Amino acid sequence: MTVIQETTVAERVAQALAFLAQAEAEFAVGDTRQAAEKLYGASVQAVIAASIQRGWDYHSHRANKNAARRLAKEYEDPFLSTGFTAAEKLHIHFHHGGMEDYQITTDRHDVRSYVKRILKLVEEHEADRAASRR
Repeated sequence: MTVIQETTVAERVAQALAFLAQAEAEFAVGDTRQAAEKLYGASVQAVIAASIQRGWDYHSHRANKNAARRLAKEYEDPFLSTGFTAAEKLHIHFHHGGMEDYQITTDRHDVRSYVKRILKLVEEHEADRAASRR
C-alpha cells in the first residue's frame, strides 16, 4: 500500500529551490543526467506548490502536466506549459541519455526560468490570498 504524505506549499517551494541548487552542483561536476533529473524534480515541485494552492490534484505525472496547462491558461502564458515540456525532456534524458549538449544547455536555462516563474506566481498567489483575508 502506498501512503501519500500531504505537504505544504512552503515545503514544495523549498524542495524546488533545493533541487535547483542540486542541479547546478551536478552540472558543475559534469553529471548532466543527474542534473537533468534535479531540474525536472524542481519543475514538478513548483507545479505541485501551485496545485496545492488551488486545490488541484497533483498525485500523478498526468495531474502535474494538466496543472501546467491549467496555469498556462489561467495566466494566458504558453510558457507555463512549454516549460514543463522542456523539463520532461530532461527527465527522459536522465533515464535514457542521448540529448545533445546544446539541447541540454537550452532546456537547462528554460527549465530554471520556468521554475522561477512558477515560484513567483505561487508567491504572488499567496500574497493575494493573504490580502483578501484582511
